[in-house]
Amino acid sequence: MAKPITRPKVGSRWKGRLSSRRTGRLSSRRTGRLSSRKNGRRIPKGVIHVQAGFNNTIVTVTDVGGRVVSWASAGTCGFRTARKATPFAAQTAAGNALRTVVNQGMHRAEVMIKGPGLGRDAALRAIRRSGIRLSLVRDVTPLPHNGCRPPKKRRV
Repeated sequence: MAKPITRPKVGSRWKGRLSSRRTGRLSSRRTGRLSSRKNGRRIPKGVIHVQAGFNNTIVTVTDVGGRVVSWASAGTCGFRTARKATPFAAQTAAGNALRTVVNQGMHRAEVMIKGPGLGRDAALRAIRRSGIRLSLVRDVTPLPHNGCRPPKKRRV
């Protein structure tokens, strides 16, 4: 005969996870309320990170403490393969990432741009058009001080 399924002991490590697995909702056992606080958050100032690679452009919006509030990339906006690397895809990604934070009340921001891709200028233009006042625009592309040895020459 099969052994009946019992609940784990009170002191076990499954304590907090059991209720959310059973109900399918994210709830806190201690407070008893749902943990969806996205709508109630007001963020007056933030940091916009633009990572422009050769294949994709990722725009991440964080608050001053560094916690991610919103993000979008050219891939999540529906662009595939070579079209992800275009300036238009970067502009669309920046617009999608900023739409949610403008609704949450962001007025001022700093912009950190990283990478050599084509989406750098287009993303910055879209940020300027969104209505957020920029207090700082900085290029944070990492530059090696002659770090790694390059691979040997190709022989064809």
